Amino acid sequence: MEIKISTAQILKLLYIFSWIIFIGLCIEAGGFLFNSVLALVRPDNIGVFWHQIDLTQLYKHDVNQYFVITFYISIIAVMKALIFYLIVKILHDKKLNLLQPFNPEVRRFIFNLCYLTLGIGLFTHFGVTHAQWLYKQNVTMPDIYHLRLAGGDVWLFMSVTLYVIAQIFKRGIEIQNENDLTI
Repeated sequence: MEIKISTAQILKLLYIFSWIIFIGLCIEAGGFLFNSVLALVRPDNIGVFWHQIDLTQLYKHDVNQYFVITFYISIIAVMKALIFYLIVKILHDKKLNLLQPFNPEVRRFIFNLCYLTLGIGLFTHFGVTHAQWLYKQNVTMPDIYHLRLAGGDVWLFMSVTLYVIAQIFKRGIEIQNENDLTI
């Protein structure tokens, strides 16, 4: 007995997984933002930042540097959530037409993913550079992996890959429009 899974079923499953990941990323981004704002009101609670990240020494060293690092962490988390928002939105709105995959909505979707991944890669790179500078200042703080700043090169690589795919879709739309006019 052979089980056949259709593309529509896979897309429904991906839609469900995308919602779960989107909700998790929203909670993570909200946690980072909430704890950053909470540090303004109650600085004595900094010992346990989101996901047990201890930034107490950084806060004691320089409050402004604390907010710079939490800014990088928060922006990256929000951009990751935005990526999955776009995925959920395109799957929910059923803009992904498998009969004519080369359409302006999909091209715009891929370009938006490209720009978001580029932004994540750049903010991650800047955050890592800033954290390394703080390490050289002998500030005790968690490593880059625990700060969610690792992997900037992967995000930049994914951005370039998505840009190439977006250009292919752009050309595919042009060819599809030419074929529609020919017929």
